[in-house]
Amino acid sequence: MTDETIETVKIAAEEQGQRLDRVLAARIPALSRSRLKALILDGQVVIAERTIRDPASYVKSGDTVTVTLPAPEQPKPAGEPIPLNIVYEDDALIVIDKPSGLVVHPAAGHATGTLVNALIAHCGDSLSGIGGVKRPGIVHRLDKDTTGLMVVAKTDAAHRALSAQFANKADSGIERGYLALVWGAPARPKGTIDAPLDRHPQARDKRAVRAGGRQAVTHWQALERYVGADGKPVASLLACTLETGRTHQIRVHLAHIGHPILGDASYGTGFKTKASLLSPAARAVLEGLGRQALHAYLLVIAHPITRDVLRFRSELPADLGRLRRALAENPSAGRKRSK
Repeated sequence: MTDETIETVKIAAEEQGQRLDRVLAARIPALSRSRLKALILDGQVVIAERTIRDPASYVKSGDTVTVTLPAPEQPKPAGEPIPLNIVYEDDALIVIDKPSGLVVHPAAGHATGTLVNALIAHCGDSLSGIGGVKRPGIVHRLDKDTTGLMVVAKTDAAHRALSAQFANKADSGIERGYLALVWGAPARPKGTIDAPLDRHPQARDKRAVRAGGRQAVTHWQALERYVGADGKPVASLLACTLETGRTHQIRVHLAHIGHPILGDASYGTGFKTKASLLSPAARAVLEGLGRQALHAYLLVIAHPITRDVLRFRSELPADLGRLRRALAENPSAGRKRSK
């Protein structure tokens, strides 16, 4: 599979005030106007480090427009005998507890070995096709190295109903809860992060808090604090709930308030020196973790057919459980529970 490609267009004086999609169609003849419109709506077009999602936007002379073309899609994925930890299953849906390292659907660099490949093998032709050939049944996603609960639709009717719940969380009663082991300790016992997210201006595979981005709201509550070698809180266990579901939302939001997730190589690199404050045991566990310490522990949905409330919980996986115990057993201090 080839990587994504970038097209750059410098707006000429005579193009001042014209529609963005029209100018791009004229300047990039290899792409149709409808294809360019889809790319704009998908957030693949940037002007002056700002993502533009309106095809009818007017361009200005001198603007530099960057268009990202995702890698060409591969053929329909095939089923693969990948073990699944199934929490619940009926004719309409399946709930799985995703392990670390499992990509949800085929994408650049991960054409096979994904959750979708495993689901196709397990469910056969019963998976909903609304998500397209690359994402059959997928209603929501977890990052590759985030563990925990996911629901997958097995019929088109279930997919439509579940998608409506995820799109209208406040009205549907849906809950998505996460546990995160983070650096430092918030000054307050709980809070809300309301900060818009968009593509990172320098790294296309990352997200950042940016004005004009899509609304993103995360609620958090401190459950435990862990004291370091200096007698001060060095890490915490937070419970987070999502009001919106943006890519990397919890990871970016927690880093934004100064408490990035332990082990997060994308958003927590500036806190590596904090590891010196951990006990040798905790430092060793963290160094061997190899991922962000984030787990989707709670999922509450209404059954798409019966409307019964389904509530699922997942305990911390073994690797995060070891890290939590090591942090709590710091011989210099011990664990402090938040009140």
